[in-house]
Amino acid sequence: MVPLLAIRPIPQPAPDLTGIAALAFTSANGVAALAVLTPDRSRPVFTVGDATARAARAAGFARVESADGDLDRLAALLAARGGGVGPVLVPGAREPAGDLPALLRGRVRATALAVYEAVATGAAAPQAFDAVLVHSARAGGALAALGPFRDQVAIALSAAAAAPLGDRSGLEIRLAPTPDEAALLAALGNPARRV
Repeated sequence: MVPLLAIRPIPQPAPDLTGIAALAFTSANGVAALAVLTPDRSRPVFTVGDATARAARAAGFARVESADGDLDRLAALLAARGGGVGPVLVPGAREPAGDLPALLRGRVRATALAVYEAVATGAAAPQAFDAVLVHSARAGGALAALGPFRDQVAIALSAAAAAPLGDRSGLEIRLAPTPDEAALLAALGNPARRV
């Protein structure tokens, strides 16, 4: 396996959680990075999907609710809670793929906190790879820069993750039917979900 991106925590002091009513995570990477910064696990947690929810529970958060999918569903879940949620902290990437606080504007007060960054490894793609799993738009961009491709397959977690790949000659692009790891792996053996 040759990773295209490396996840690096952003060193910083423990965040001040005074006045924060809940945490919202868009990735397991955000959970892991915040868990190192603070021992506080007292707030309810809302996650983009089940894998992130599992990571939050494993990190010691007891009250975890999953949006079962994507950023829009997470925003809808938080908005459905309305004033019952209060101010939300969104620990995540320095350059997030989506802007949850913007999606919540006017409905729930939310503030982003960069706790990690995804950095291109500069690794060259192995010439003999058959398929690559693309989890984010950043990974899609890193892969796109590696061409040319020869009868290879990219399986993307979402249309947003596939977008940077465009129409690459020699690269078949498939989409997972739902934005989760199980669907991503299932799409590996299912050529029917092409972009």
